[in-house]
Amino acid sequence: MSTSHSQKITYSPAYTIVPTYECFNRCAYCNFRTEPGKSEWLTISQAEKLFKQLHNQDVCEILILSGEVHPLSPRRQGWFQRIYDLCELALAMGFLPHTNAGPLSFEEMQQLKKVNVSMGLMLEQLTPELLKTVHKHAPSKTPEVRLQQLQWAGELKIPFTTGLLLGIGETEQDWWETLEAIAQIHQRYHHIQEVILQPHSPGNQQTFDAPSFNPHQLPKVIFQARKILPADITIQIPPNLIKDDQWLLACLEAGARDLGGIGPKDEVNPDYPHLQEQELREILQPAGWELVPRLPVYPQYDHWFSVNYRTI
Repeated sequence: MSTSHSQKITYSPAYTIVPTYECFNRCAYCNFRTEPGKSEWLTISQAEKLFKQLHNQDVCEILILSGEVHPLSPRRQGWFQRIYDLCELALAMGFLPHTNAGPLSFEEMQQLKKVNVSMGLMLEQLTPELLKTVHKHAPSKTPEVRLQQLQWAGELKIPFTTGLLLGIGETEQDWWETLEAIAQIHQRYHHIQEVILQPHSPGNQQTFDAPSFNPHQLPKVIFQARKILPADITIQIPPNLIKDDQWLLACLEAGARDLGGIGPKDEVNPDYPHLQEQELREILQPAGWELVPRLPVYPQYDHWFSVNYRTI
């Protein structure tokens, strides 16, 4: 590859905190969840201690990644308040929060916008066929519920990250239809920052008996996604799930331009340690790519927020 194009690959220096691992969904491929009531919630004092330790570590993004408490549970309000308080604390201590806590009500999203610079929710796949298989016991994975989140985020002017999970029983046509749906919503609201293309990567906890998504297929998916998605949506790939350096570079050649949040641990895929910044540079620089840190909110969305966000 010629280095004359000076191509940049971005990543977010991030740290993930988990308010709770408990989740009322039982997705067959999940390596994250615990049963409701079986795990302690992260306390504000624990988070404050953690944030103090992060001050000297060049972390800008705090990703608040939570299991889901059922919308009708008497503990839902306490769960939501804990997430809100954690975001507020992160912001007060000089970090930029990004929350991904499953589907939320319009009012919950409206509240969290006050203490987040961006938010996210994976569409995974929009085919209802998966409700018969991997999502059989996952009520919040209905396509309509998840699409609704993207629409509400647009109405509320929340910069948003979504994405596809590849290799969970869907067809190739399903990929294109899910990407088309993302493109259509973005063309209306112009709020989707990134689309993640995440290959299914088996872990120790899951019950889903299927191999990893073939990483050799990923450049093809990225190439087609780049054709379907509007140019102002960045395609993101998780480098720790692409074990071969050459195929990681092939993904960049195909159109991926972001590597997501890089921190100590991938909470969703704990069996696959993150490649750290220096390791990534050693892969990318010889091929002519420059690794550049970014904020969890893209510059084109600055005007959607109060001045407080922009002065951190």
